[in-house]
Amino acid sequence: MTSGLKRNPPFRAEHLGSLLRTEKLLDARHEWEAGKDSQENLQAVEDNDIREIVKIQRDIGFHAITDGEYRRHMFWGEFWPGLEGMTEVAEPDPSIFRMYIPDIAAFTEAGYKPGETVICTGKVKHVKSTYTKQFDFVKDLVPKEEVKNIKLTLAAPNWYHLRYKQGQAYPSDVYKNDDEYFEDIAKAYQAELKILYDHGLRNVQFDDPNLAYFCSEAMLEGWKKDTQNTYSADELLQKYINLYNACISQIPSDMHVGVHLCRGNFVNSRHFSEGGYDRIATKLFQELNMNTYYLEYDTPRAGGFEPLQHLPKNKNVILGVITSKFPKMEDLGEMETRVREAVKFMCKGTGETEREALNRVGVSPQCGFASHSSGNAIKRPDMIQKLELVRALADKIWPGEP
Repeated sequence: MTSGLKRNPPFRAEHLGSLLRTEKLLDARHEWEAGKDSQENLQAVEDNDIREIVKIQRDIGFHAITDGEYRRHMFWGEFWPGLEGMTEVAEPDPSIFRMYIPDIAAFTEAGYKPGETVICTGKVKHVKSTYTKQFDFVKDLVPKEEVKNIKLTLAAPNWYHLRYKQGQAYPSDVYKNDDEYFEDIAKAYQAELKILYDHGLRNVQFDDPNLAYFCSEAMLEGWKKDTQNTYSADELLQKYINLYNACISQIPSDMHVGVHLCRGNFVNSRHFSEGGYDRIATKLFQELNMNTYYLEYDTPRAGGFEPLQHLPKNKNVILGVITSKFPKMEDLGEMETRVREAVKFMCKGTGETEREALNRVGVSPQCGFASHSSGNAIKRPDMIQKLELVRALADKIWPGEP
């Protein structure tokens, strides 16, 4: 692991990948989904808007450029079509879901179907990359020396597991247990990451609401009451950490990997889960082999900075102290105070000086601006102001650094 934020990812000013779409892009996608327009016309709108949003990011001063996730309907994209053995279910039976999982509860309470339902129906095998076209397009929009900074957000490897009841994620005649299933999921990610690396990708961010659910008392209580579960929530968290570590076990040393613990940013800016990182901090920071943690810290629902005592010296943290949910602008001085408060806890755990610890920190919004393509309770001009505020905060704390 490489410590410190230099000229390689992560950077002092970051955002979490998804950015608000234009009305033209939303209309084009709706027309295409309804069968009223062609894929070619949708792609032309996507291409134009991606060029624009890349320019906006670069003009503001961001280095970990993304395509705004403009080719996706939801933040996780579509990894599964590149996998043999995975099948989308258009009208899933609600009985397959653990209804106490926070995003399932949020979707159903709001009158929506749970987000994209994909289950394993046969042995999982990686057969093609579903991300390279997204990355390659952005690669052509930046100078060659900046390609290594482009950030691609990937689906969490546990996404198609936690939400389903015991025995529903895969058939028992295909996989005997979770460990067998996870072994093939890890191989699929190893294959995808190798292809992306060969295309020039060096900056990966996994988007994972599920890990944050292990901080949620509501989820944990639901888990305890579910008599079908064969092991505890703590045991499952350990399995997910092992799964992640297997997924990234073969990446070269110059590929940066981070994980965003998302608490949800649904329609009308609703979040999915609450609870501080305290409960999972030791395992999360010390056993999960990530370079960087992108953490939500915009409201008290994420708890205090105390868990950062457990962050090792060789790992970075991006503090999401600015909200992407509501347009009210944060006070720059207050945000700087919060960052320096977080650093004090890092020092308490490692014995570093504040200057040394601050070298492993960056700032960002707490989440993306459009985890769902329709966006949330914030408008595009507000989003740009928020991104400018992130850059201004980084410049105030680390003048002259990227």
